[in-house]
Amino acid sequence: MKIAVLGSGNGGCAVAAECALQGHDVRIFDFEKFSTNIQAIKEAKGIECSGVISGFGPITYAGHDIEKTVSDAELIYVVCPSYATVAFAHEYKKAMKKGQEVIICPGTNGGALIFKKEIGLDFSSLEIIVSETSTLPYACRIETPGQIRIFHKLNKGVFFATLPASKTEEAFQFFKQIYPGSETSKNVLQTLLQNGNNVIHPAVSLLNVARIESPEDFFFYEEGVTPAVGRLMEAVDKERMAIAKAYDLEILSEPVTGYIQGYMLEKNYDTGYSKAPGFAGINAQTQIDNRYFTEDVGYGLVLLEDMAKVVGVETPIMTSIIKIVSVLLETDYHKNSFRTLDKFGLDGITKDEMLAAVN
Repeated sequence: MKIAVLGSGNGGCAVAAECALQGHDVRIFDFEKFSTNIQAIKEAKGIECSGVISGFGPITYAGHDIEKTVSDAELIYVVCPSYATVAFAHEYKKAMKKGQEVIICPGTNGGALIFKKEIGLDFSSLEIIVSETSTLPYACRIETPGQIRIFHKLNKGVFFATLPASKTEEAFQFFKQIYPGSETSKNVLQTLLQNGNNVIHPAVSLLNVARIESPEDFFFYEEGVTPAVGRLMEAVDKERMAIAKAYDLEILSEPVTGYIQGYMLEKNYDTGYSKAPGFAGINAQTQIDNRYFTEDVGYGLVLLEDMAKVVGVETPIMTSIIKIVSVLLETDYHKNSFRTLDKFGLDGITKDEMLAAVN
């Protein structure tokens, strides 16, 4: 299969490398300001992969030309943080062709919804099928440009849905070949709500903000998660699960998800994280202006709060975190929200109308 990967960061390189190692014709694109990995892949004519997946994945094209990357691709992976999804959508729109399939991996905060809107298609359109995953299927890091180390590949705990939901089973057939332990979800609202970053990162970062701003390094999970920090995570998680229930969707708690994915040995909110083999040795960020706040609050918690209002679910903990982080970063995330129902064109509608729009 001819596959295009948009994004040359950790996740993009991991997806591209594994698809190439499985014999697919892979091309990879990124914007010119992110040229380091692209140039290294171009010169090596592939990506060197080590860890739980190893080998050299040949890449047919690595560059900044979107037409060369996607023109004849059957499947396009968009692998990026929330703040890059719109930019990739606008670039892809220049060269998209009817009949292509796109997977936002991970969808994170409504990735499929915003991507399909920004390429100018109704959610129900079948011209281009846009799917998303609840999380990235790897724990991975770029060691040097063009070389990716995959520490862990998720065999379970990756959830997949398509916009519209009626096409999920069909679109899932190829995805499950590379990620056989993954599962389908009812719709993209369920994959959106299953994302656990918004539960973990803001709570741990907020209660460790003084340590982050100090000159001393510390381990984000091993030292940053104490019983009190765990209680804040749990409070956020309970609100998230209440939102899902109000939409008639069932999601897993974050500790259960981490256990299923193989990161954790315990299904609780404190030692489950601080003693998790999959989170060991991860250094905390060194400044508060970091995606654990800017993405997981500015895109994530703001969106969850917005969804909660539609179904009458109270979110005092999420709202408090948004307000405090807004003070810390001197940015009003309620007034300057990056990802809300309005951004999807879903503002002012009822729960039933929202479910109908994605199904």
